[in-house]
Amino acid sequence: MQRRDFLKLTTALTAAGVLPVWSRTLMAAQPQRPLLPIPTLLTPDIRQQIRLTAMTGTTQWQGKNVATWGYNGSLLGPAIRLQRHQPVTVNINNTLPTATTLHWHGLKVGGEVDGGPLEIIAAGSHRQVTFTPDQNAATCWYHPHLHGHTGFQVAKGLAGLIIIDDDEIGKMRLPTEWGVDDIPLIFQDKQLTNDGTAIDYQLDIMRAAVGWFGDMMLTNGVSYPQNAVPHGWVRFRMLNGCNARSLNVSTSDKRPLYIIASDGGLLPEPVKVESLSLIPGERFEVMVDTSEGRPFDFVTLPVEQAGMTLSPFDQPLPLINILPLRVAGSSILPDQLTTMPALPATDSLKQLNHRTLTLSMDKQLDQQGMAALMKRYGHKAMAGMHQPDSKDPAHSMQGMQMPSGDNMPGMSGSSDHPMHSMSMATNNQAGSYDFHQGNKINGKAFDMHQPSFDVPVQTSEVWRISGEGDMMLHPFHIHGTQFRILSENGQPVAAHRSGWKDMVRVEGGVSEVLVNFPHTASKETAYMAHCHLLEHEDTGMMLGFTVSGSCPGPSELPG
Repeated sequence: MQRRDFLKLTTALTAAGVLPVWSRTLMAAQPQRPLLPIPTLLTPDIRQQIRLTAMTGTTQWQGKNVATWGYNGSLLGPAIRLQRHQPVTVNINNTLPTATTLHWHGLKVGGEVDGGPLEIIAAGSHRQVTFTPDQNAATCWYHPHLHGHTGFQVAKGLAGLIIIDDDEIGKMRLPTEWGVDDIPLIFQDKQLTNDGTAIDYQLDIMRAAVGWFGDMMLTNGVSYPQNAVPHGWVRFRMLNGCNARSLNVSTSDKRPLYIIASDGGLLPEPVKVESLSLIPGERFEVMVDTSEGRPFDFVTLPVEQAGMTLSPFDQPLPLINILPLRVAGSSILPDQLTTMPALPATDSLKQLNHRTLTLSMDKQLDQQGMAALMKRYGHKAMAGMHQPDSKDPAHSMQGMQMPSGDNMPGMSGSSDHPMHSMSMATNNQAGSYDFHQGNKINGKAFDMHQPSFDVPVQTSEVWRISGEGDMMLHPFHIHGTQFRILSENGQPVAAHRSGWKDMVRVEGGVSEVLVNFPHTASKETAYMAHCHLLEHEDTGMMLGFTVSGSCPGPSELPG
């Protein structure tokens, strides 16, 4: 059943009184509740080509028109559906008033088409890339990656999903009807200006420290929508598309979530959880049983993250209302999903090359950024962390106990031209300190033209990503690969995080990942490894690296 037919049926059932009484009552009582927008599926044409246009537009929020950016539309973009082993050519047109790039987040493609910060598309220009997906069926995404401006451009609305299909998943009885029982959910927060007419994006010292966050939560670009689904098993593809905010997704009635896939594809078997932590950039595919016919909300629970504890996020916040119908679905939740290759034995891991990437924030940025957060929002914004002591310049958040739980100009969300300069002064007198290079990896801020190291192609390595001494959340992303997490933030890997991943959580501890790169990346089109808290990335917490050599044979990590 196509989504348009499903919607027609829903309308007919409503008129005929076939919907459950509670469903008809709820829809009648809340006519102002928006319906969930479903991104259009975009597939290659007969020539295996796709066209994407980055463009300006207008979106209505809270009754006012707001200038936004999108792909092939005013906000967000279509969901691109690709088939494994089938080549595709993407024609990217940039009609924005500024330069951009387009990064294929989660795709294992060569550096020359990866779309990182070196592959700039000037305003009014275009770019064509051709690649052949060769990885497991998965939910990935695409977004801009212009250094110093990624946060601004994502906040303006540039993002979209990528759906990769393969023969294996095509044989399973998982929900596959797009927008009917296979539902995409892109979660983002936004901050509007006081008059509600513009996205209020600013990269100041406070946001360079904790990230940009807003007080309006959106799902697929609208606030708290509703969506009718069939009776039975329903699949939800969830993306945390926030600039900086981590989410903790649960259901309002405590029904369980069954995780079937992570960033890079299916898990060996479904994993039952009560709540699901989603760090920025991360995706999970979740199945929920709606056979009892009762409505429920997906909600995000409060998290302990600096700046992210303010209202309305200080209590469970509804993301979307799900309305099951009496129309039965035919999908099942399989006991087994796929076979994962075994991780190498400990002795074998020790023989691999090991690299350490140490994430850090300048003490001056740490101290002044947290002081600005405290002054603007009060102690509640500190998420239980100690208040910076202005009498002790050496006192900072670095090294604190956590409770349980190249020089780019600034930009303002009131303009479509983010190259406008902005003041770096803060209420606690930042002075001449340049926070634009205040976040670092291995003691260095990102250097656009100097890769940090070279990795041999199709050779497994262990990367040790350390946030020790820096208690901030760092959702870490590596281009050009799908890796396996060996340990996460010093802890054993949770079952639903043990599959293929391109995001790993680093928060005051050490995370180890087993990486392998099937394609090459030259100095001119280097891969990136970076914090996906976008304001950390834009202010230096990123490095480039190359992958070189000839392919020695089948990859040790074939996923």
